[in-house]
Amino acid sequence: MTSTRSTRGRAWTRILRITAVIVVTLALLTAVSAIANAAITGTEKSTITAYGQRVTISAGDINVYRNGGSGPTMVLLSGFGTPAPAIDFAPLIRELDDFNVLVVEGFGYGYSDTDIADRTIENITSELHEVLHHLHVDSPVILVGHSIGGLYARYYSDAYPGEVAAYIGIDPMVAKQSSLEVGTPSTTEGVQNSLGLFRLVSSIAPDLIQPPGTAYTAEERRRTAAMTNWNYGNPSISDEWSRLGANSTKAAAKPFSTDLPVLEILSSESIASIPGWLSNHTAELTEVTTSQLEVLDGSHYLHWTQSPTLARIMTDFIAAHVTS
Repeated sequence: MTSTRSTRGRAWTRILRITAVIVVTLALLTAVSAIANAAITGTEKSTITAYGQRVTISAGDINVYRNGGSGPTMVLLSGFGTPAPAIDFAPLIRELDDFNVLVVEGFGYGYSDTDIADRTIENITSELHEVLHHLHVDSPVILVGHSIGGLYARYYSDAYPGEVAAYIGIDPMVAKQSSLEVGTPSTTEGVQNSLGLFRLVSSIAPDLIQPPGTAYTAEERRRTAAMTNWNYGNPSISDEWSRLGANSTKAAAKPFSTDLPVLEILSSESIASIPGWLSNHTAELTEVTTSQLEVLDGSHYLHWTQSPTLARIMTDFIAAHVTS
């Protein structure tokens, strides 16, 4: 009996020692990953020149990129979590060089502040309004929203009707009543990022964060990779995600104005994979006097691969329905 107990005791001791070694090893690897991630991030930020202009508003600093075109002002709003909106929209911006294109990177995006909470739809749209005021954008703008950016553009159009000449949605999110209450912002992604775990995964599988196709330059892809690692899971993005349902509900209470020209360009993949995607968008336009709905082959991020066609449809619509 004594021998058996002694043998069991030695076995448990070995298990505890092995467990301790594993725990210590994982802790050391995590620490090394976090230190390496911080060092790489610091090097990237010191060697990659920032683009755009930081505009100081009441809540913080928002970055704005403009292409300097001489035509009507077009404001581009990105989809949720896009790490570098001005880079993400680059192929489309190149096709829209006749317009004065502004990419307003909200809090949590691009080179804007990333630790601003309360990402309600009211705050997001009022901040956009404040930015445009600071930039002395006086004439009505053409609002272009991709995905969740379409939700904010829709709400903005209702809040500031005299300041929007037209709305264009690129596979925009449908505004509808939601049972989702405001949740608690997740910190999981931010922890993963600070520990360098997301950088490790994206290094092993770079296609996870790179757009398909050939529309982006090597430098744009380098920026995409770097800024994805910088901005992934930041506090502003996390807070915005927790308010998605509530923001959608608020937008649903603000239908399009009947006299606002509205163009929606939908993705064939979204229509095929999301029940009601086409019918819900069609229903949104029933009361709009001037509306157009197009469907293009491709993924939710149509501007990755369909920018020339997108730009042509947008330009034709504006020429036909927006007075200069």
